[in-house]
Amino acid sequence: MTKPNYSGTYHMVEQENVDAYLTDVNVALRKIVCMLKPTKEIIHDPETGAMKINTITTFKNFSMDFNIGKEFTEDLRIVDGRTCQTTVDWDGDKLVCVQRGEKEGRGWTHWLEGDKLHLEMRVQGVAAKQVFKKAE
Repeated sequence: MTKPNYSGTYHMVEQENVDAYLTDVNVALRKIVCMLKPTKEIIHDPETGAMKINTITTFKNFSMDFNIGKEFTEDLRIVDGRTCQTTVDWDGDKLVCVQRGEKEGRGWTHWLEGDKLHLEMRVQGVAAKQVFKKAE
């Protein structure tokens, strides 16, 4: 089965429950993050499984560079001061990330529906969702 190519530039168009998802982040930073409208630039090579996800905002930028199915040490100190062991793998056409570290059940899922990129972020039973629209 051929996997989808996630490559493209996507602009956030909606989000829900992000404040509850970020309860372990200080209040001031949490409020700033909830006001941001990030852009995601994804470079994906379906042949090799290499993927780079750049999240760009007016506040901070974050880059995640990995190979699908291979565990790596993710440095999230710029985001929330932590590092974790991360694996991103396929579940059908969805990309599922599992982050092993200080919090149970932390991770995210990306999937495509038409020109929309969906992101569900999870930690300790709390889920937040963002939706991005592919740039023309």
